[in-house]
Amino acid sequence: MEIPEAAAPVGSFFPFFLLLACGTLVAALLGAAHRLGLFYQLLHKVDKASIRHGGENVAIVLRAHGVRFVFTLVGGHISPLLVACEKLGIRVVDTRHEVTAVFAADATARLSGTVGVAAVTAGPGLTNTVTAVKNAQMAHSPVLLLGGAASTLLQNRGALQAVDQLSLFRPLCKFCASVRRVRDIVPTLRAAMAAAQSGTPGPVFVELPIDVLYPYFMVQKEMVPAKPPKGLVGRAVSWYLENYLANLFAGAWEPQPEGPLPLDIPQAAPQQVQRCVEILSRAKRPLMVLGSQALLTPTPADKLQAAVETLGVPCFLGGMARGLLGRNHPLHIRQNRSAALKKADVIVLAGTVCDFRLSYGRVFSSSSKIIIINRNREEMLLNSDIFWKPQEAVQGDVGSFVLKLVEGLQGQTWAPDWVEELQEADWQKEQTFREKAAVPVAQHLNPVRVLQLVEETLPDNSILVVDGGDFVGTAAHLVQPRGPLCWLDPGAFGTLGVGAGFALGAKLCRPDAEVWCLFGDGAFGYSLIEFDTFVRHKIPVMALVGNDAGWTQISREQVPCLGSNVACGLAYTDYHKAAMGLGARGLLLSRENEDQVVEVLHNAQQQCRDGHPVVVNILIGRTDFRDGSIAV
Repeated sequence: MEIPEAAAPVGSFFPFFLLLACGTLVAALLGAAHRLGLFYQLLHKVDKASIRHGGENVAIVLRAHGVRFVFTLVGGHISPLLVACEKLGIRVVDTRHEVTAVFAADATARLSGTVGVAAVTAGPGLTNTVTAVKNAQMAHSPVLLLGGAASTLLQNRGALQAVDQLSLFRPLCKFCASVRRVRDIVPTLRAAMAAAQSGTPGPVFVELPIDVLYPYFMVQKEMVPAKPPKGLVGRAVSWYLENYLANLFAGAWEPQPEGPLPLDIPQAAPQQVQRCVEILSRAKRPLMVLGSQALLTPTPADKLQAAVETLGVPCFLGGMARGLLGRNHPLHIRQNRSAALKKADVIVLAGTVCDFRLSYGRVFSSSSKIIIINRNREEMLLNSDIFWKPQEAVQGDVGSFVLKLVEGLQGQTWAPDWVEELQEADWQKEQTFREKAAVPVAQHLNPVRVLQLVEETLPDNSILVVDGGDFVGTAAHLVQPRGPLCWLDPGAFGTLGVGAGFALGAKLCRPDAEVWCLFGDGAFGYSLIEFDTFVRHKIPVMALVGNDAGWTQISREQVPCLGSNVACGLAYTDYHKAAMGLGARGLLLSRENEDQVVEVLHNAQQQCRDGHPVVVNILIGRTDFRDGSIAV
């Protein structure tokens, strides 16, 4: 007969469950206290009498990072940071559209080698910047976008201009953050600035809700009821709001490191550099294509220029690399790139991507050995699985790689006949432009001839900003930047409307340079109103508008293919008069004064030197470079 075991007394489990329940409750209370900031507030005071505000913390970090300009279109959400920047000597430049502010920050970043900064208000202020932020991403420009936002307590509750801004910018930016407490402003901005410049540079976004920017007493007035509420629920809500406010400002003014964090800039592995040296040393017809990444910091432009000259390999220059070798350098090949790439036996793609600009890689000969160097691995290998294969793919900083390549080759030279062959092809292509410049036009001016005269007139201390389709495409063949970092175009995104913002940033970065903007008349429509900005801020730039009364680059394909010019027609608008209405100077170039082109350009230069922004409205015929014809 089995004897059943004695059952354990039920009461013996009760202390264990009681202890577990108490532990869980204590843990929950401690977690809640942590989330409410109660522990932090025990160690860090809230200075309720202070009139300081979070905008001052923003300005302190920007100054510590060498920021000289903040571009903006004002809004109540961001007023404190703008006022603080002004007090610390950071120049605040307000534009007439938020997209211009970001384009200006982009140009500042490209020319200065630091982070360009734009600040805009919440909601529509931020959505207006999306195109410029995407352009900066594709151009690898380190831009910091500061965006206002609704109060942290009112987000997702229908506040004015409140949208999910972080979701909007995460696909466009390397770093996105929303500051939730005043004490977090400084470390968040330092991290953002480092992220913008590390790896492959690009835009970053920091959201600054209105209650982390304004002073304690103003936030308290808006957040906490003036009269103590009655009832248990009312008192609980009041305590929660007061604690929330205290946590917002606890430790806000305690000293923190403000300066730059270390940057993470990828470098090519020595073994890869050596393999590239060996490949290039055996080349008979080497060719280099340099893109914008070659001009990124830390390699100074003058050192890169000297290295390319020492290397002695003929090269094509694109994007920000245009002008690297100055004007008419024998190694700089400007025309017939596709034909040259087909003939080369070794090609070095230095910061250049095999996208539409290189026919996705189809432009290369199958027998060519290709070395590609890029900070971004995805861009470096773009389309390599379909149309081309790299002999050596090097992930690292382009400028540093070129310096190491020159060091490894130790003064090796190549037979001059290859360079001479490319130079001869260059001369022949340029001869066709000279012939087109002589073609008579029934009405208006020959754009090729006009741009030839621009090339002859352009001074050595100029910066070229280009914004347009047909007219700018022509200029890219005919007008040469005079030195490194003297050419600004949108980059791979092909964005129209960059002109005014780029000109604004360029003139502020280099006040002694003459900023010449080449606009198509379609593109100029985006920038015209910003001549009000140039006038108000006394920023003299010169705009040359190639006015052919249409979206000619589009109509050239649309009409033959689809039989209609719908939406492609514009008018011969008096852009010079519109600029005069905004307070700028305006000049007209037309058939009536076609023998005075140089004189009008010199007049515009003098007006700029006297401190006036100028628009030169140039009435031109339409040019088709496929067959050399010029039509009205």
